[in-house]
Amino acid sequence: MKQLPDTIKLTYLIAAVLLVTFVVFIVMMVIVYNKRQVFFIQQQRLREVEHQNEMLQKELEKQRSIEKERERISHDMHDDLGAGISAIKLQAEFLKQRVDDQELQDDIDELLKTSEEMNISMREMLWSLNSENDTLGNFIEYAIRYTEHFLKKTTIVLHSDSENIGTRTQISTELRRNLFLCLKEAVNNAYKHSQADTITLSFSLQAAIFTMIISDNGCGIPKNHHEGNGIRNMKRRMSELTGECMMTTESHGTRLIFRIKL
Repeated sequence: MKQLPDTIKLTYLIAAVLLVTFVVFIVMMVIVYNKRQVFFIQQQRLREVEHQNEMLQKELEKQRSIEKERERISHDMHDDLGAGISAIKLQAEFLKQRVDDQELQDDIDELLKTSEEMNISMREMLWSLNSENDTLGNFIEYAIRYTEHFLKKTTIVLHSDSENIGTRTQISTELRRNLFLCLKEAVNNAYKHSQADTITLSFSLQAAIFTMIISDNGCGIPKNHHEGNGIRNMKRRMSELTGECMMTTESHGTRLIFRIKL
């Protein structure tokens, strides 16, 4: 077999070198392009993270300003309204001691009752405004204390129990207030309609599902009884919070179950 001339060998060699050089160039271009793409993506993600941090910071500042405003309102209510209600109550008690007319005394008693109801409502609003109360522990403590005070002048006995409750578990102000309004309505309904001598409050937390049960040992609700505004309002409140409100009733009592994922 004849050997190829040196010029052809040289041509093949140059062509091979050029081909290898071209391939290496293409590979280098691809590597550089990929690095530039990775760098661009990293820069884009960094800008997104910085934007998210800025938005989060603005949201935190907004929340802090809201909390400061809530604290200011609660302090003003406590100092101004609280003092005004106390002054009205003291004045009414003073007038009652100086009046002999029974009818006028009855009117003053109504005034005293109204001032006490206003005082209770104001305390509820102050509790709702205070962001330090945005925990399950504070909600449960206040719910029990409120129910005890509500039933104080009745013959109904209150029982309460809690299960797996993390007292420092955070909840929103909106959730806390709506749960309280549901409890308030349920306790009021049990007092007015159940003819019960015992009411039980139960609170539990399982797998981030918070459950509140208000039950009584009263006469139950007739099967043909239509839902009143109170029940509808409780169901609406829980539905708006993506929770649920269920009612079970028997001849020996009624249970209202409120359940929501925290």
